[in-house]
Amino acid sequence: MEIERKLVEYIVETPFAMLPDEVIGTAKNVVRTVLGTTVAGAKEEGCETLSTQVKEWGGKEEATILIHGGLVPAHNAVLVNSAMARALDFCDAMSMGIHLGSSTIPTGLAVAELMGGVSGREFLTALVVGTEVASRIHFSSIYDGFDPTGVCTIFATTAIAGRILGLKPEQMLNALAIAFNKAGGSMQSNIDGSLAVRLNQGFASQGGIISAQLARRGFTGPMNFLDGIYGYFHLYAKDRYEPEAIIGELGERFELTKTIFKKYPSCGGTLASTDAILELVANHCITPEDIAKIIIKVTPPIYKLVGHPFKIGKNPRVNAQFSIQYCVANALLRGSSKLNHFEDNYVREPKVLELIDKISVINDPNLEKRTRLTVEMEIHTKQGAAYHKVVDYFRGTPENPLTNEEHLERFQDCVRYADDRLPQENVEKILYLVSQLEELPDVCSLIPLLLPQKSKVRVDSKRQ
Repeated sequence: MEIERKLVEYIVETPFAMLPDEVIGTAKNVVRTVLGTTVAGAKEEGCETLSTQVKEWGGKEEATILIHGGLVPAHNAVLVNSAMARALDFCDAMSMGIHLGSSTIPTGLAVAELMGGVSGREFLTALVVGTEVASRIHFSSIYDGFDPTGVCTIFATTAIAGRILGLKPEQMLNALAIAFNKAGGSMQSNIDGSLAVRLNQGFASQGGIISAQLARRGFTGPMNFLDGIYGYFHLYAKDRYEPEAIIGELGERFELTKTIFKKYPSCGGTLASTDAILELVANHCITPEDIAKIIIKVTPPIYKLVGHPFKIGKNPRVNAQFSIQYCVANALLRGSSKLNHFEDNYVREPKVLELIDKISVINDPNLEKRTRLTVEMEIHTKQGAAYHKVVDYFRGTPENPLTNEEHLERFQDCVRYADDRLPQENVEKILYLVSQLEELPDVCSLIPLLLPQKSKVRVDSKRQ
């Protein structure tokens, strides 16, 4: 139980003063990113329907459904808010396909609201320690088809909920152990282009709050939930893990800094290919009419997730988000990759479908010697020319980070895509408050800014 207890001690006892400036900056970028994708994702297929369903379930008015408005139990509010944050697949991510922020931010806000408010410093501390614990477990995992978000993000949301709820160490241990029993999800949802991709994000948030609340009530879980004979590392790491990778240098080494902030609104497995095609087009003045064929080599895990032949199913946006063929054809045809490019009419455009027929994606295990995300692209033109590009680190990775201006542009792109759902004064205030998050007396002051003007909001003494 040493690993489990060390993680619990870190979650419960870490003070804000121990967080380096770089880590605080990354955490604030996650907050801004997720608030933007929540605003933009609110209108996407299934999100308003999910909001309506949750309101019909009813229950205690604890936390706010963002954008659509309404007060519902906290664990149900995050089901909707996390699904909206993930809907456009433009949120933060980490290697191997885990999405943390789309669950951690909604969970932190909902539990803060449930508790009547929490300071920006405590919110950031909970966000960092929760993300750190989950990401360390994540990087030791061998998922083999399990969805990292469904399986591992729940440890972050449970830690965040438990920290804000003020769980004692033994309660936190039980909360994480209960969460282990709720972990699950398959990447088949992504490959088949189903809306369950978004639901998995919401389930990870919902499960975290439920696990923390049940532990506070005295429910217990398996104490050896990580390294027990049938614990997490047996089920999701094939019993191959290094304890030091999990608990070594806690408070000194921060996996949070490995967060990826996407430049383009599609699966992380498509981003290197998008970078490659845009750079080759810019450098060699290639037009769609020039293309004879495009050959794209990717690593096995990327091929399994986004290398399959493109097909339009019931959810065209999700089909396109998880297809290298579509993302490359789209960027070639339109000179960029924007949120609106994944709408139904863009996905079905004949010109993009014609280009897709000229694109081949090949599984190349040798590329993993470079990085897991490496892409090698060859363009052959009708004129007989051939162009070659290798991308190891696409824009937005820690090795090739976005600038602060690009982060702000991403947020504004999300707001514009949302068709002015928020007044500009709200947008400007959100950006200001996030930039000063560690100074906020109550992080819940963000919530009214993310609502239609006349929506009912929770009122408590701390925010009066």
